[in-house]
Amino acid sequence: MTDVLAHTASAATDQHAPLQFLSPEGARVYTPENEAFRGYLTHLTLEELRTFYRDMSLIRRFDTEATALQRQGELALYAPLLGQEAAQIGSAHAVRKTDMVFPSYREHGVAHVRGLDVAKILRLFRGIDQGGWDSFEHNFHLYTLVIGSHALHATGYAMGLQRDAKAGRANGDEAVLVYFGDGATSQGDVSEALGFAAVNNAPIVFFVQNNQWAISVPNEKQFKAPLHTRGEGFGVPGIRIDGNDVLASYAATQWALEHARSGKGPVLIEAQTYRMGAHTTSDDPTKYRTREEENFWRERDPIDRVKALLINEGAWREADQAALDAELEGFGEYIRGYVKGMETPLPSSMFDHVYATENALVSQDKAWFEQYEASFLDNVTKGN
Repeated sequence: MTDVLAHTASAATDQHAPLQFLSPEGARVYTPENEAFRGYLTHLTLEELRTFYRDMSLIRRFDTEATALQRQGELALYAPLLGQEAAQIGSAHAVRKTDMVFPSYREHGVAHVRGLDVAKILRLFRGIDQGGWDSFEHNFHLYTLVIGSHALHATGYAMGLQRDAKAGRANGDEAVLVYFGDGATSQGDVSEALGFAAVNNAPIVFFVQNNQWAISVPNEKQFKAPLHTRGEGFGVPGIRIDGNDVLASYAATQWALEHARSGKGPVLIEAQTYRMGAHTTSDDPTKYRTREEENFWRERDPIDRVKALLINEGAWREADQAALDAELEGFGEYIRGYVKGMETPLPSSMFDHVYATENALVSQDKAWFEQYEASFLDNVTKGN
């Protein structure tokens, strides 16, 4: 829609008010600021909203199970997404199958919507492989643990799409969506990615999940200007949304991807949300934030407001919830069984996928390592 940027600029002057379509109480919101985006929601049916709610509920159950498994010693580490379900599920449903998604290490909800068996994610957090899935099977890249570096990878991929289209090797309407947190915006790689994307008019959307904390560092210690304005110096338009509103997340991402794939260049979305859990399971958020702050955001729970909307509009009944609860129980049992059934790979397998094809030096290293490892077994056998 041609006047979306104008409305975005208008909203930004109102103390940077975020785009919102769904209040914390589950009521639909109609304002002059969101009028230009409403067209991206008109086709959504109540059944599709039920799907949003189901996806958000499933991924929260996954989060609960994974956190518990780490506490039980089944996982080495885990990065929870608790509280960020709307930002992820809404935006992921706006992506076409032909688009490529670059996650950081917390986008479990996006992985689920893209069709990935999210149990495979836990292979990484158990430490038995470096990803566990084919990036091109669902156009969902492997997780990136190096903060912000994948913003450059995503931009390079988007530039590659441009060149493939010019050479006739692609349709020319694919786009890229890259996710990272507010802490990543302090990394130089993100600024470089914005610069490259802007000057090349790359078909990419930068989706910042501003969950208020870069581990223990709050927003006010990270940046002074609002994050959605970060791209302005590079010539990248930005928009701030209520990241706990699944409808705002869906509509804004629809618009941004349309903007990018139509040749108008990159967009930056700042989704204001809150990490209700720890940064990772090695973190203790009680050391740096208050109960009052957590309770404030708990009252704005993204799943509760979608359920309230469905109930208000007669699209959710007790029988529906009972069926979903049963599905969640089965899903939780599956996650637990998958993790506990994982087998520890041979240490020498770390040499198997260094390169796409066999490499003589790597093969020599593997042979030496296997011999070295066997020498310890011989010592044990001989009683030395």
